[in-house]
This record gives sequence, C-alpha cells and structure tokens, in this order.
Amino acid sequence: MVNRAFFLDRDGVINVDHGYISHPSQFDFISGVFDACRQIVHGGYQIIIVTNQSGIGRGYYSEEAFNALTHWMIDAFNKEGINIADVRYCPHHPVHGVNSYLKDCHCRKPNPGMIIKAANAHQIALNQSVLVGDKVSDMQAGERAGIPFLYKVGEDNGPSQDTHNWKQCHRLRDAVADFFSNQPQ
Repeated sequence: MVNRAFFLDRDGVINVDHGYISHPSQFDFISGVFDACRQIVHGGYQIIIVTNQSGIGRGYYSEEAFNALTHWMIDAFNKEGINIADVRYCPHHPVHGVNSYLKDCHCRKPNPGMIIKAANAHQIALNQSVLVGDKVSDMQAGERAGIPFLYKVGEDNGPSQDTHNWKQCHRLRDAVADFFSNQPQ
C-alpha cells in the first residue's frame, strides 16, 4: 500500500495569517477548511502540516507556546473527525534568528527538508502527493521535494501564470475540489 499525503502550510492555508500566531485566541480557521480536510482524508490521503515558524527564532514566542497551539489545533481537527498525521515546523531564520535559531537550515522552506523528513517517517510517495501553500517558498519546497501537484492559495504574488508549475486557487477548499475533480476515477 502506497501512502499519499496532502502537505499543507499552516498560516494562510488552514488559518488566517495574522502574523506570528502563538495563542488560540489569535487563530481563526479559514472558512471551509474542515470540509476540505475531510475530503482529503476520504480521498485516501494523509494530512501533514509543514510550517515555517520564524517567530520562534526571532524570540516572539517559544517552542512550548507553538506546541501548545499545535495541540489545540489538532484537537479542533479531531473534534471534526479529521486526523492530522503530522505537524513539522522550522523555527530557524537565516537572518533574523537569535542565538541557536540563527541558521540557514535544510528544513526552512523553500528548502524541502520538512517535507522529506515527514515523507520518510510516514512512508509517503511524494510523486503521488499534493502540496498546498500560500507563498512562492511553499511551491519551491514542493517542487524541490518532487511533489507534482502544487496549489498556491490566496492572492497570486508569484511569477506570471505561464511561468510557474502550480495552480492558483482562492482557498484550500478550491484546491482540494480542483485536485479531486481532475483525478481519474
């Protein structure tokens, strides 16, 4: 059995990106995210979240605060009957990180390290998986990991439509609907 996954960025895909979110009171789920994630799971895909969290590296919040928020978020998905297989994060920043967080690591998107580590841990076939993000760096990480199905949600602030290898969608639910409508039955 081959495992397949939807790799989802967090801020801007799952929740509204208010910038450096570290507490449930700041976390607003984007409309339709639970229905989209149910469709992902029912379609036979695992959900793995891969998120840059330079707010940790910048000293804005701690890894403990991030982990507490992550547990809260996973619990919200569980209450909706949705299993999140894994959450991977990179706390580093190559310019603005403080102390040990000041580094250019292989996990920080656009590098594919988080995706590859999660794929190895869960035996995911990257060539049959999907990545949904809201930044060009997400798309670059997906490309570098060998993921063929890439969706960028939100405003198109990347290269012009004819020069990139991803589809532009408004929200996660639109990306999921597009993906499943274009798969052979």
